[in-house]
Amino acid sequence: MRKEAQTGVLLVNLGTPDSTAVPDVRKYLREFLMDKRVIDIPFLSRWLLVNGIIAPFRAPKSAAEYRKLWTDRGSPLLFHTEDLKEKLIQRLDTEKYHVEIAMRYQSPSIQRGLRALQKARVKKIIVLPLFPQYASATNGSVIDKVMEIVKEWQVIPAISYVPRFVDHPLYLQAWEDISAAYIEKQEYDAYLFSYHGIPERQIHKASCEGYCQLSDKCCARQTPSNQYCYRAQCFYNTRLLVDKLGLPAEKVHTAFQSRLGKDPWIQPYTEDTIRQLARKGAKKVLAFSPAFVADCLETTVEVGEEYKEVFEEEGGQQWDLVPCLNSHDTWVDCVKALVLEQE
Repeated sequence: MRKEAQTGVLLVNLGTPDSTAVPDVRKYLREFLMDKRVIDIPFLSRWLLVNGIIAPFRAPKSAAEYRKLWTDRGSPLLFHTEDLKEKLIQRLDTEKYHVEIAMRYQSPSIQRGLRALQKARVKKIIVLPLFPQYASATNGSVIDKVMEIVKEWQVIPAISYVPRFVDHPLYLQAWEDISAAYIEKQEYDAYLFSYHGIPERQIHKASCEGYCQLSDKCCARQTPSNQYCYRAQCFYNTRLLVDKLGLPAEKVHTAFQSRLGKDPWIQPYTEDTIRQLARKGAKKVLAFSPAFVADCLETTVEVGEEYKEVFEEEGGQQWDLVPCLNSHDTWVDCVKALVLEQE
């Protein structure tokens, strides 16, 4: 008779529409953007913005973009997370660990994943948001949702969270392993690290007693006061990878993509940076997306296709994108280590 697992593991990624149909994309956008940690404005203003403007008008365009990356297995973000789960199960003691995956938005839901762990009668739950850098809109939202669900349980097991893993040695090693084929093959004129952006106001809200200055000087080193500042973590991530990969620092650039709306977001913006690089004579660029562990719309389409077009419009000749970690063996080892370190 199989023993009951003692520890449950919940791997949580952002989410994806159930299909590329416009109604499914609209449903996804509504759930995603109505999260108060994503669009952090008063409820009524957020509701009018999302339901009156963004979801109705953006859904058809987003649906067309999702069709570009959809495969016979469906959404890459979902099936890469499923593959990660299966490989992780093979590396863990299945008599001790029960692994589930969830998406913060849409399916499979966090509610479903937690319910499966509850049914398995685990004594402890480890929640691992699959976002290397902490941000209220990602890791914070996952933790918030888990607490909202679990607080209704009669029996609440011990729960631990992995708030970030931007500097975990195996996370950095996984990026080195994946990018080696590009870096060893040739030299590039520039190396661009593009992270998902967030509004500047969210940086200030997360600041430790007004510490944040939103400046390159402030983000130039990691300190106890800015260790959870998203912008500072991204620059820290770049510095760690530059050292790990042995890249020439003078050719490295950090920028932020996916701006939504007219409010100021953290800068520099990726598109502006690309145009500047091309205008200064860069012909070959290698791009990285370290804020994402699984390839998705923001990596495959936005960075891989749309930004390539921008670069070529400005005279660039070669635009290469390093794939995300997906279910690479070193990345699986990293996730295993993150789990074991919570015990």
